Amino acid sequence: MYGARTVRAMYGRVTGMTVVGVGGRPVTVEAFVGRGLPSLTLTGLPGATVQDARERIRPAVEHAGLEWPLRRVVVNLAPGNLRKEGAGLDLPIAVSVLAATGQVPSNRLAGVVLAGELSLRGEVLSTPGVLSVVIAAVRARYRTVVVPEANAVEAAQVGGINVVPVTTLERAVAFLRGSWEPDGSPPVAADGWRAPDADLADVRGQVQARRALEVAAAGGHNLLLVGSPGAGKTMLARRLASILPALTRDEALEASQLHSVAGLLAGSGLLRERPFRSPHHTISTAGLLGGGSTLLRPGEASLAHRGVLFLDELTEFRRDAIEALRQPLEDGVVVVARAGGSVTFPARFTLIAAANPCPCGFRGDAVRNCPCRDDQLARYGAKLSGPLLDRIDLRLSVPRLTKHELLGANQGEASSAVRARVTAARERQLDRYEAIGITCNAHLPGPIVRREAGLTAQAERYLGGAVDRAALSGRGFDRVLRVSRTIADLVGAHRVDVDHVREALSYREAFDEVKRVRSAS
Repeated sequence: MYGARTVRAMYGRVTGMTVVGVGGRPVTVEAFVGRGLPSLTLTGLPGATVQDARERIRPAVEHAGLEWPLRRVVVNLAPGNLRKEGAGLDLPIAVSVLAATGQVPSNRLAGVVLAGELSLRGEVLSTPGVLSVVIAAVRARYRTVVVPEANAVEAAQVGGINVVPVTTLERAVAFLRGSWEPDGSPPVAADGWRAPDADLADVRGQVQARRALEVAAAGGHNLLLVGSPGAGKTMLARRLASILPALTRDEALEASQLHSVAGLLAGSGLLRERPFRSPHHTISTAGLLGGGSTLLRPGEASLAHRGVLFLDELTEFRRDAIEALRQPLEDGVVVVARAGGSVTFPARFTLIAAANPCPCGFRGDAVRNCPCRDDQLARYGAKLSGPLLDRIDLRLSVPRLTKHELLGANQGEASSAVRARVTAARERQLDRYEAIGITCNAHLPGPIVRREAGLTAQAERYLGGAVDRAALSGRGFDRVLRVSRTIADLVGAHRVDVDHVREALSYREAFDEVKRVRSAS
């Protein structure tokens, strides 16, 4: 028994972390053991998952061969105005009580952060958000972080802090007592997430669509492919990730942090390939953008951060879900608001979407006739609003493959060759915009893109005439400039010429006929 030590050591304090949005926030966990009937009370705005810890922690402590005080225990989670969510506070709550009863020396807890969920048997389980916890601990200048062994690989990716992986509460207590140390060998990453084995060389024909993929990848532009069933829209879309530049370390950390918060990174290190997310069209708005009733988690748009979000059969998605994408398409972030506050998730992705040109799917097809009436086309066109389409830089019609293309033996250009041109174009953009912290043309604000486009006099006159011909809005005008700048970057041109503008305007025609029918009706 801890006996008389209980009288002298009634108070224990440790540091834990709670994840808010995608960032870790330090939480001071204070335990007081006093007179009263045996109980465990949690204060300091604990969420439902944290409240459940009252039923997990005592069995975990006793199974580890440690003693639970048969007195009144109060645990406070500070700051009191921050709601704490997630099971990662189980381990610090348990250790705070052990510190209060003298079973863990308090002088060993300074500079240590603890995170991990406990099972009833005292096992320290894999916990979402450990990468965010370690990043926050490094920024707050803590020396050591104790994490579940299942999360050791992701925790070790940060650097600048001593990572102690543990499998059980007993092992964590042994470390804090100084009777056990990890062996010091670096955690070995599993294979982790890998992009599908897809190459542009597999695509037959579709010269213009392949070119549009290259432009989209080079400038970070959003792309809509419109064509009849079987034209190859999905096959093309799934190969966009294969021509994107490699992730930088900072980008990999950002993307991996979101996957960690979502519980998708345990057992592996940082993402090696750019994420490619392809949600089903039945997904809810919360599933697409993030949220939840209590525990706010990133949605598919944020999980695609620094990668690709592919929406197949775009017109079949819920109208409110795809319209909600307007904010991340414009700002690169998703803001999820609830009664208790709001969180912001990064969502800087490249959108690629595929859709049929009409309800039957064969409008404009060279082989099959389209029986759709104007009223059906009007309802179909209403599924995608003008403001949403205006945020998609490239809209392209994908024709049916001819028999010569299907039977031909010649393969298209490989992804590796296209990726080399894309990477060179991205490097030109990084050099040009280094002073303003922008990585690619698609992210340029309107006033800056007009200054940086570098139009020749002839290109400026041609674009001026196109404003009336294509009825470009202000946003549409800026997007044509961005795409033109990207096309010029692909060939290493310092100025945007007429040919670059003409090609950029050719990528704005798909779906226009359906929208015109809707307007006429």
